[in-house]
Amino acid sequence: MEEQIDQLHINFDSEALWTLNLALALVMFGIALELRPSDFARMLRNPRPVLTGVCCQFLLLPALTFLLVWWWEPFPSFALGMILVASCPGGNVSNFMSHLAGGNTALSVSLTAFATLLAVVMTPLNLQVWGGLYEPSAALLTEVRIDLWEMVRLVALLLALPLITGMAFGHWKPRVAARISKIFKAASLLFFVFLIFIALFNNRDNFMDYIGLVFTLVFFHNLAAFGLGYFGSRAMGLSLNDVKSITIETGIQNSGLGLLLIFTFFEGLGGMALLAAFWGIWHLVSGLALSGLWTRIPAKKGAIL
Repeated sequence: MEEQIDQLHINFDSEALWTLNLALALVMFGIALELRPSDFARMLRNPRPVLTGVCCQFLLLPALTFLLVWWWEPFPSFALGMILVASCPGGNVSNFMSHLAGGNTALSVSLTAFATLLAVVMTPLNLQVWGGLYEPSAALLTEVRIDLWEMVRLVALLLALPLITGMAFGHWKPRVAARISKIFKAASLLFFVFLIFIALFNNRDNFMDYIGLVFTLVFFHNLAAFGLGYFGSRAMGLSLNDVKSITIETGIQNSGLGLLLIFTFFEGLGGMALLAAFWGIWHLVSGLALSGLWTRIPAKKGAIL
């Protein structure tokens, strides 16, 4: 069974891959329409929440994922998929979920912008470091022989370029950007989710064979990510609103980026692709559930939630 899943390759042709590239870039452009340079300046005025969020996102979550992989010993391709998802920046719906939960939306926006830029280097680096430390997944990395700088270039094109372009458009045409941003983000996100559904549907036989295992890994990995963001930010003595935003930013990963990297550099390696695709669906469910829970709990002084 291990050899079967690690040798399985998900069907996703070159045209569909380019469509996925475009969808991810459009999602990032839509997010950037509402970003302003002041969002980055806010980090300089109050750096502790942002540094806490970035630390949870790019340092603690990949390290925690490595420990989970070392403890669970999943199939190598599943392990590498978990490490890759944990190495990605926050997901593109985190700002909406932070707002829904009554969190610090400005902090969420700042973290999204900052993490997206950092991901250009940190995503490939974390994948190489933590994936290389776990011997079974290190063997897969050796077989694939990823060009680190090629991955950096691709991540920059998919994340940083749309982010900068969207911010520039929002600065030059703020009224137009304000009118189209919500529609643009919603439409591009729905399109992106649709592509993930198509990827799963076209490979439904393979997915159904491993759905129990994939669900278990994604459920507990996602739960651990939320827990890390929550307890990590509480340990820093941050406000409840900041805790909500950092928790959501840590638990909502840009698995779409991970999926795209899998199809580009790993030729759709089965375990990695199934895990990243299911994560892309599941974190919407878990994130909305957590946000909905927080909306029902009044923010009282000293409240633990």
